[in-house]
Amino acid sequence: MEALDLARWQFGITTVYHFIFVPLTIGLSLLVAIMQTRAVLSKDPVRKDAWTRMTKFFGSMLIVNFGIGIATGIVQEFQFGMNWSEYSRFVGDVFGAPLALEGLVAFFLESVFLGLWIFGWGKMPERIHLLTIWAVAIGTMASAYFIIAANSFMQHPVGAVLNPETGRAELDPAQGSILSVLTNITTLAAFPHVISGAWLVASAFVVGVASWHMVKHHNKARELGLATPEGQEHHHAARDLYRPTVRFGVVAMFLSAIVLVISGDAQAKIMFEQQPMKMASAEAHCDTSSGVPFSILTVGGPDAFSTDCSGVTHLIGIPYVTSILATNDPSATLQGVDDLNAQYKEQFGETATDIHGNEVEVDYRPNLFVTYWSFRLMMGLAAFSGIVAFWALWATRGKGENARTTGSKAFQWFTVLAIPMPFLANSAGWVFTEIGRQPWVVHPNPDDPTIRLMTMQGVSSHPEWMVLTSMVAFTLVYGVLAVFWFRMMQKAALKGAPLPQRDPETAELDTPTLSFDY
Repeated sequence: MEALDLARWQFGITTVYHFIFVPLTIGLSLLVAIMQTRAVLSKDPVRKDAWTRMTKFFGSMLIVNFGIGIATGIVQEFQFGMNWSEYSRFVGDVFGAPLALEGLVAFFLESVFLGLWIFGWGKMPERIHLLTIWAVAIGTMASAYFIIAANSFMQHPVGAVLNPETGRAELDPAQGSILSVLTNITTLAAFPHVISGAWLVASAFVVGVASWHMVKHHNKARELGLATPEGQEHHHAARDLYRPTVRFGVVAMFLSAIVLVISGDAQAKIMFEQQPMKMASAEAHCDTSSGVPFSILTVGGPDAFSTDCSGVTHLIGIPYVTSILATNDPSATLQGVDDLNAQYKEQFGETATDIHGNEVEVDYRPNLFVTYWSFRLMMGLAAFSGIVAFWALWATRGKGENARTTGSKAFQWFTVLAIPMPFLANSAGWVFTEIGRQPWVVHPNPDDPTIRLMTMQGVSSHPEWMVLTSMVAFTLVYGVLAVFWFRMMQKAALKGAPLPQRDPETAELDTPTLSFDY
């Protein structure tokens, strides 16, 4: 493999690995903030105690995830200087601005107030302490916004001009400068899609963990007998502690799904205009035609991993849907992959100069197989969350004393199985976003294509062995971190929240503590 291929693999590995933690931190910080809000505002001491316990229970896992996410995120940003120095030289004046804002504004907001939240229990006024976790939630979303703004410049560069003397992209006050970068239409479309995806990840996590404990306590209560004090304790844990959390997570899943669908539709329409090759490849739409169907199943030729459209056979499709997604017009004409490739060769040239000064023939088609299937995995994996949501609503139906819990082992294990599916869907979405942009690392703006850079022109001029060595080292270190992260999260999740205990003399509930016994 060449240094370019190894550098792409290394960035892909570190990015996808880091993104395991990002959506859970973003989504879980908001859900924990809402849990604590419900505890603070509750007039009922039983409900107040229950939501306080859930806040601290899921808060302990938020802390673990946040810590690992910081370590992996710092390494990811160093990739730009390590393996992609030519890219950094070309767009550093623009790309560095939102990254700096992310560090100066969002990261400090998250880290400072997370520390206050962790160590402020019982030491700060209740409502002031509540504001600290809301500051963390706002900080995580602000962090996402700045990162998405930086990535969106790579997808659709705005607010900058090319300096002919230095050959660098520079912020242009005449075009709005940094404000244009931060209000890029691509950013405004991508942000709600990414954030709602993070909410889905966190809500599926909350539902899965809470459902596991609800079923466990339900069965334990039946085993001990509801007439015994121990049985009643487990019965109340299932009904009053974990059942409300399951239903809370389900509501969050439905709300995130609504935002996902609406924002995804808006983002697709923008992408059809800005990056028609990416969307044509996502549908394996090879030839220009009208009334384009949405492909459900397509098989490739003898070389499934090729950019070549030859041998592509559409087996199952929904008529007109892709044209509707692109323009809201079922009869709209959309350009195919091969026609777009020919158009780009005429516009940008059939060859390009790489970092070594060699003229290299250019194919403007991305990897068709990866682009097509990552797009479908992004959408298809969400089906697990839909099944869990409706199953959980049915299993926990009823109100008051008639509120139900379930002892179904099938439900218990399916909710756990569904936890990683939104994670995988999020990762598949980013694979689609980045692979579908190839061969560009900075995709040209259709209205002003002067700022553009090919991936082969953005890599550092390192020898292959050096990139391979760092890739292997990072992969091994990240593998070890993954084991530690999983064990700590598993330990915290299986431990569960401490069950409510009443003082025999005063009948008051005990106060749950935030555990650090990792």
